Amino acid sequence: MARPKSSQHEIKRDEILEIAAQCFAERSYFAASMNDIAAAGGTSKARLYHYYESKEAILFDLLDRHTQRLLALIGQVEATAQRGRLDDRAALHELIRAFLEEYETSATRHAALLHDTKFLGDTQRDLILDRQRDVVSAVTRFIRRAYPQRVGDANQTPVAMMLFGMINWTFTWLRPGGGSLSYGDFAGQVIEVLDRGLAA
Repeated sequence: MARPKSSQHEIKRDEILEIAAQCFAERSYFAASMNDIAAAGGTSKARLYHYYESKEAILFDLLDRHTQRLLALIGQVEATAQRGRLDDRAALHELIRAFLEEYETSATRHAALLHDTKFLGDTQRDLILDRQRDVVSAVTRFIRRAYPQRVGDANQTPVAMMLFGMINWTFTWLRPGGGSLSYGDFAGQVIEVLDRGLAA
């Protein structure tokens, strides 16, 4: 029977994923090598292979964890709403804040999700794409509940894509902890645009 992985093993894998995501963001997934990731982490390629068998395995674990985290945030907000603590519009607002708070600390992971999923093998790529579809479907439900008078079958997908267009590319221009606009401030601006444009 195989020994269970230690907590230190998982901590080290988390560190590798963070370093790899940074390498992919700086060099591109295609150009970054296992040597680059090992060097950035101050370790050897042989040591890196102790934790991950390939660069693709690193990418999959990175995207697997990130998409599960996004779905977990949706579940948390839905659970809060179901307990009666948020009305439908407040639930959407909370989800936007939760996503942007996550994006603030996972910009390189989110960049990998948007740019590098295509490099996975068929089975793993399909899993990640299915999760992305689940995220879009859930956000679409939140939007329809929040603005039932304005969002129907005909325009629900464009409205959901409009929202994702506003928040998904923040890693390209909005810097964590710097500048005059914080991620929290930007969440407020996104919410204001939705309310002024979609509120009945």
